[in-house]
Amino acid sequence: MTERLKIGFDAKRIVRNGTGLGSYGRTLVNDLASYPLELRLYAPDQGRDELRQQIRQQENVSFCYPAQSALPFSKALWRSKGIVSDLKRDGIQVFHGLSGELPIGIRQSGIKSVVTIHDLIFLRHPEFYHWIDTKIYAWKFRQTLREADHIIAISECTKRDILAYGKVDERKISVIYQSCAPKFSVSQSATPSNRYILSVGSIEARKNILLAVKALPYLPEAVSLVIVGRHTPYTDEVIAYAKKEGLTHRIKIMHGVSDEELPKLYAEAEAFVYPSRYEGFGIPIIEAISCGLPVVACTGSCLEEAGGPDALYVDPDDAEAMAQAIKQVLRGAEGRETRIERSQRYIERFAGNDVAGQVVELYRRLC
Repeated sequence: MTERLKIGFDAKRIVRNGTGLGSYGRTLVNDLASYPLELRLYAPDQGRDELRQQIRQQENVSFCYPAQSALPFSKALWRSKGIVSDLKRDGIQVFHGLSGELPIGIRQSGIKSVVTIHDLIFLRHPEFYHWIDTKIYAWKFRQTLREADHIIAISECTKRDILAYGKVDERKISVIYQSCAPKFSVSQSATPSNRYILSVGSIEARKNILLAVKALPYLPEAVSLVIVGRHTPYTDEVIAYAKKEGLTHRIKIMHGVSDEELPKLYAEAEAFVYPSRYEGFGIPIIEAISCGLPVVACTGSCLEEAGGPDALYVDPDDAEAMAQAIKQVLRGAEGRETRIERSQRYIERFAGNDVAGQVVELYRRLC
């Protein structure tokens, strides 16, 4: 019998992040577990129980943690450098940085490394970040490029940004899309109790949800907007604008939505809006289409790549265009069902088995 490859992962986001980078890691690891691999998840601590437990218990998947230390910043130091000695001890053949980072010294150790880079928004749009954070992220990005044997970009858009800002050999980059968790599917269908369009994602300036709020006066009064995401100062701006314009009765903002609740919110919605100014990919679009929703998003980054030609895309500053696009996908609109069916065929390319198979092939090539 062929010996299973031993793959290590940076699992910090898997155990700590509820959405985004955490979802990417959990979904990928669960998909990879069906292959003849030994998967070891290296995390600085156990994180959140409800997130860690989303990794299905299988004999070829295990978590690994650093030895206890009383030193300040010991967990961060372990993740940035000390982890390498643990990887060597455990016989790891390929280490995969799932969130754009690799430990210092991984190349010198002889262990092959892969890093997934989701976006370079901190370089493309630094105005959305504190200047200190942009400096730290930029340093980590360049350090990671020096360490990595291969880079996974989650979209062609991200690949273009890596080439523009990283000055790396294009042959070192593979575009491998991310898949969404199987909990998002049309089988989640439900009978809606009221009419609403849905948006999911951190409620921050870059995500631009205010555009959807500004579109509401152009839509039927019966249609409301449900916004699901983490509260930020921008959320208060959205609330203040809605109050000033008399729209608060048509907006519902939800924080801390559970893993079980979210698919039901998708299933009962009438349409999905994602007005973000810039993304590395846009997995909520895939989730929405998987749940049978038509999508309206914005131009300017990679969202057309995620949603395909049958979603609708508008300028991120044009509220009237957003409203007109939403009207074209509300229930009863001509061609709505055709859009949904074609979009669902389009996103088959993001199926978990296809994505995991490409990643496994990359691991094997490196070894």
